[in-house]
Amino acid sequence: MNAIPWHELVIGLPLLGFFWIRAKASRDARSVCLAFAGITLALACGLYLGGPQSPAGSFEGWFGWNLIHIDQFSAPLIPLTALIYFVTLLATVGHKTQQFPFAGALISESLTLGTLSTDTTWWMILLVSLSVVPMWFELKARGCSTRVYEIHQAIFVGCLILGGCLSERIGTPALNLSVILLTLAVLVRSGAFPFHLWRIDMFEKASFGSSILMVSPMLGAYLCMRLVLPTEPDWALHAISFLSLATSVYASGMALVQNDGRRFFCYLFLSHSSLVLVGLELATPIGLTAALCMWLSVGLALTSYGITLRCIEARVGRIDLNRYYGLYSHMPTMAAFFLLTGLASVGFPCTIGFIAGELLIESAMNFSPWIGWIVVLATALNGIAVMRAYFRIFTGTKHPTTIPMRSQFEERFAIVGLSLLILAGGLYPQPEVESSYKAALHLLEDYHRAGDHGSKKDGSKKDGSVIGPAAEASPDRRVH
Repeated sequence: MNAIPWHELVIGLPLLGFFWIRAKASRDARSVCLAFAGITLALACGLYLGGPQSPAGSFEGWFGWNLIHIDQFSAPLIPLTALIYFVTLLATVGHKTQQFPFAGALISESLTLGTLSTDTTWWMILLVSLSVVPMWFELKARGCSTRVYEIHQAIFVGCLILGGCLSERIGTPALNLSVILLTLAVLVRSGAFPFHLWRIDMFEKASFGSSILMVSPMLGAYLCMRLVLPTEPDWALHAISFLSLATSVYASGMALVQNDGRRFFCYLFLSHSSLVLVGLELATPIGLTAALCMWLSVGLALTSYGITLRCIEARVGRIDLNRYYGLYSHMPTMAAFFLLTGLASVGFPCTIGFIAGELLIESAMNFSPWIGWIVVLATALNGIAVMRAYFRIFTGTKHPTTIPMRSQFEERFAIVGLSLLILAGGLYPQPEVESSYKAALHLLEDYHRAGDHGSKKDGSKKDGSVIGPAAEASPDRRVH
């Protein structure tokens, strides 16, 4: 059993499915894609729950390569990503199957899982750079202009490669330039203001499902944790924190006034993913715990919210939030899930987002009251935007139609499954919080051992701030 490279199978199965679809030119690409995504999800969950190998170390794979490293931080992200891909593919039914690129989704899943399964710098850079290609091919296949996407992704990949090269050079100027380039790459990939235009353009031109899969894994935050946070000086930390805070408020305000449903969802997701970066850049055990909890809650809640919005769009066309649709009488179950998943994303009690929001606000308030109030403001605006969308889509008028608008079984199964996880995480949050807190301490301890912060052997830096195990006794003190 130990000779079987289980973690490489999780990465390789979607890639095998891609080649299967391409070689067979199967007309039933959805069934093949769904089968490989389902097996990948089952295997990822089995490994996370204690399968053949413990998901907390490095593993030697085929050909003697030792590129896979799964620790307490990345372990829950792998089944989460596999789940996001599976439920999105499962909810792709009806006429949506004609435009959805199933082969591209599988290769995108393989590249994303590979990125989340390693902390080797150049292997990570290679995989995350290749992950931008499937979306480019989809935009080309749909006959859309790719200029905005190409410019932003060229900046992202170029900064990532140059930053990686300079990080290996010795000397303060080269190191500072490397930090600048890597920080810029993270901001572009995360869609932080003013680098968010490619996300708006993508949601408008690509399929809704592919756009959800492109942003939901939040690879920009992962790159921040692996490449930027271990080496960044205070000024880079302040820059990311400031831009993340500004983006969270800006995006929440934009979500509140959007008329197009896709643009509304894009800004809503952008605001929440920016709050994840805020928690990461606080760099305290409680702040990191809050960020990791919010990472999981946003992945589940907003993916389910986007799938629900996509199901509605499939029935009424592109959603115009400047009018009332009155769809509640036609799809009351969908309305309930739409409201539940939207409120879960803003931290409604008894949902998975509640404890994450509470931890983030607490850590932000302890660090700086004005940062805490900005987080509260962004969350409040997001909540108002969610309620506005609900009232516009499901209330306000009666929608006469002779065509049945009930959701199909696959759509209900996907949304109900995610909703149960959202409620379970809210009613029993202890495992999630405990796992995230251990992962936060594990990350801080790794940075201390690596000596990347210029720290002393007692776990403190020259400025007296605490990292590593010493931080546990003072959870609200800053790492950097």
